[in-house]
Amino acid sequence: MRVPNHIAIILDGNGRWAKAKGMPRSYGHVKGCANLETICDDMKELGVRYLTVYAFSTENWKRSKEEVDSLMNLFRNYLKKCIKISRKNKMRVRVLGDISAFDEDIQQKVRELEEFSKDYDELFFQIALNYGGRDEIVRGIRKLAQDAVDGKVSPGEITEEVFEGYLDTAGIPDPDFLIRTSGEQRLSNYLLWQLAYTEFYFTDVAWPDFHKPELIKAIEKYNERDRRYGGVKEE
Repeated sequence: MRVPNHIAIILDGNGRWAKAKGMPRSYGHVKGCANLETICDDMKELGVRYLTVYAFSTENWKRSKEEVDSLMNLFRNYLKKCIKISRKNKMRVRVLGDISAFDEDIQQKVRELEEFSKDYDELFFQIALNYGGRDEIVRGIRKLAQDAVDGKVSPGEITEEVFEGYLDTAGIPDPDFLIRTSGEQRLSNYLLWQLAYTEFYFTDVAWPDFHKPELIKAIEKYNERDRRYGGVKEE
């Protein structure tokens, strides 16, 4: 089985999964977080090198204060626990997005986790927090524009490769495969630049129920795809 080098996942359906069981949405987020730890183990075992997950978008602040507060506490616990997961899997962790919107203690936990894991290289794990694809591109343009004003780069030197260096994912290869759980079939402002040539897979399975057999089923579908990047396959 040909395993994608980089898999991106939109972790969808935690709240609906919990409501279907008569439980609060926060219960679904807790279970979804636990499943993410297991999936990291599965990814490494299968030989995936890069895993990027959409955990909290720039639009998720619109949810109820109760749910947002619950998610913030979950992030606090998970970021702390992620140090152990990182050590176990020799996993480097990077957070994508604008973390300045979070409380200072969460920002500090992000910095500690990234510093702790920076030398690991067996699995590269990116967590998108307060992330939006359009916001990432705009922030990248601002940094690029400032460098142009400062004379560090001229307009004629700007290429796709140069611009990618201003994105949150600088130095990370684009995803080969995107998985979205729980039935929705849209990108929801996720990795808009990076997914230009990515293969998409949508499943009705909610994230808390997306276990290794479902992951293998998805990768098997990926193996049926013919990636030509705009070219034509030779007969």
